[in-house]
Formats: sequence, C-alpha cells, structure tokens
Amino acid sequence: MRTLSLLALLGFSSLSFAADVPGSQDLPIVPRMVDAQIVDYRPAVELERIYPLGSIRKISGQLRFDGQVNARGNATAVTYELPPEHSALDAFTAAREALQKQDAQLLFWCQARDCGESSLWANEVFGNAKLYGSDNEQAYLLLRLAAPKDNTLVALYSITRGNRKAYLHVEQFEAAAPLGDLRPTSATLLRELKSTGELDFPTLTDASDENWLRLISRGLNLDATLRVSISGPNAEAWRQALIGQGVRAARMETGSVEGSGLHVQLLR
Repeated sequence: MRTLSLLALLGFSSLSFAADVPGSQDLPIVPRMVDAQIVDYRPAVELERIYPLGSIRKISGQLRFDGQVNARGNATAVTYELPPEHSALDAFTAAREALQKQDAQLLFWCQARDCGESSLWANEVFGNAKLYGSDNEQAYLLLRLAAPKDNTLVALYSITRGNRKAYLHVEQFEAAAPLGDLRPTSATLLRELKSTGELDFPTLTDASDENWLRLISRGLNLDATLRVSISGPNAEAWRQALIGQGVRAARMETGSVEGSGLHVQLLR
C-alpha cells in the first residue's frame, strides 16, 4: 500500500506543464508531484556554495550555523508550487524517499523551528523570497548522492507560506573537486532512525572507527527511550563499543539483518 501511495503521490509525467516557468525542467533524480508547477528555475551556473549543517541564525549581521559544506561547482535549482491537496511535508517526504532509494546519504535534516528562521533560509541561503513562510512549517535536508556521483549534493527545502501556499525547493550541486569525507550530524541520524525505522552503514565493518562510533552513540543518546537492534558481521563488537560510549546495554540487542556493514533497526 505504501509503495502504491508513493507512486500515486509522485505521479511523474513526461508531459509538459503549461503553467511552468518557460525554459524550466525537472531534475531527473527527484520526480515531480502530481499537478505541481515550477514557479522558479535557475539553470546550472558555476559558483561558490555554502550549505548549512545546522540551525541558522544571524548574530551581529553575520549568518551563523554549527557546520557547513563549502565548495565550488555547478548549481541547478527548481522551485515547485504544490497543489492544495498536498502539503509541503508530503512533497518533502516523497522527494527524500526517492533519493534514499538511490542510496543517497543524509547529511543534515531539520524541521520546524529546529531549522532556525525561514526568512534566513529563503533570503540568505537560497536567495528566493518565495520560500519565506512559517518557521513551524519548514523542513531542510542536505544529501550526498552515492558513488560514483558522490561529489553531487542535493538540498531540499519545503515551506508553507502565510497564504497557505506550499512550496518545495530542490537544488542539485555538482562540486568541481572531490568533497572528501562528509558525515551526518548525530541529530540527523536520530531523526532518520525515528522516521525510517533504520540506519544502514554498508561500509562500516569495523567497530574501531572512533568518529562513527561517537556520532552513532550521541545520536542514540539524544533519545534514551529508544531500543534498537544491531546487525552486521561485527554486530556484537559494535554493541559493546556503543556500551563503552554510554549507550545503555538494555537498549540494544543483536539483530539478524544481513548485510556487508552495520545496520541499526528501531525496535517498536
């Protein structure tokens, strides 16, 4: 049922949309929602781009956030106005799920007031006044595509304005140089676990990876009520290592999900 509803929601069509901005087109990696219209389109242009990895705020006239990805490359942006029967979060979720099915890695994900001020995202980050709306009805996600396209980032931003019009902004950025090692925030890992029910790390085979160990343990400890199963070739080693990082043993059990790396599953 979920698959059918998602297909119905996306409803991608090769037909042209009469109300689209002239010369605009969809990004192939993110299917369009049924009856959504392109109201702003910015073709590929080379520029220096900064993508926040944290809630944004302005202090003494300067934009502040906890982390960022800063690179030079080509950016293409599409902004959709959504049909009244679907919310901004509907479109955001459908786009996220489509990208995750392509094994894109989530780097930073925030919703509502956890993102900071919508006016800053609209005007300072994306330079698009159409994206200014309620702080409580916004969502932002930065993803990295899977290899061999791992030097490509995709930013999603959804918003509902005061007039109840909803928008989804999709930006694809192709870096001119390798992006190197990028890791998600602990809060993003927790949000992904709660939303999807699992975390998959196919390349994590060794529990001695201290950086990932800290990220995962901090994510789990942000909500001490959750219980999870740990699967993979070295599942018990990971479990013991997470206990050593302060995750209570009673919250974790060894699972049986097969795979090449670490798999964390939420126990309902």
